[in-house]
Amino acid sequence: MYQPSHFIENRPEVLHALVQSHPLATLVTLSDKGMDANHIPLLLRVAADGRTSLVGHVARVNPIWKDTDLSVPVLAIFQGPQHYISPGWYATKAEHGKVVPTWNYAVVHAKGLLTVHDDAAWVRSQMQQITTQQEAPMDKPWAVDDAPRDYTDKMISAVVGIEIVVDEWVGKWKVSQNQPPANQTTVREGLEHQATDAARTMAGLIPRS
Repeated sequence: MYQPSHFIENRPEVLHALVQSHPLATLVTLSDKGMDANHIPLLLRVAADGRTSLVGHVARVNPIWKDTDLSVPVLAIFQGPQHYISPGWYATKAEHGKVVPTWNYAVVHAKGLLTVHDDAAWVRSQMQQITTQQEAPMDKPWAVDDAPRDYTDKMISAVVGIEIVVDEWVGKWKVSQNQPPANQTTVREGLEHQATDAARTMAGLIPRS
């Protein structure tokens, strides 16, 4: 990924937070048929020693778990907040007019080797963990064990677990750091004026001088 120095984000807690809040990953893998991409929710696990892994599951009929070259690292891409930035929001537009549109975004790339877990107990544990994480905000959180055991056993038999032990994290926060303070202020105001959740979220990421 092209990475200008002013857009680099490498704080583990920031990268992990984005993965936890936007767990649907684009998982890029390589097989003898070439590259493939699947969209899979992945749960972040952080061990006591700081090592990180991403775990999930795929449909048993999905060839990813059989075809992927397990000797080659895979790439999981997590797309965080993003928004179009209008040149009309720049304070410097009135000064010289030398402005163009751009796009702000925050993304995380995680690389590592893929391991397959064709193990019902492992898959159940992974499902319970990610369900607990995603159900936490609900008034009445649903749990895997709320469904009949014979039903969940059948569902689990139809999937296969996957795990990526991450050996490289890359974060890119392109959020107007390359703009002068005046433009950062007016971009933030322009986003806030849009009155959408996506715009307000991006406005919160714009630096404040």
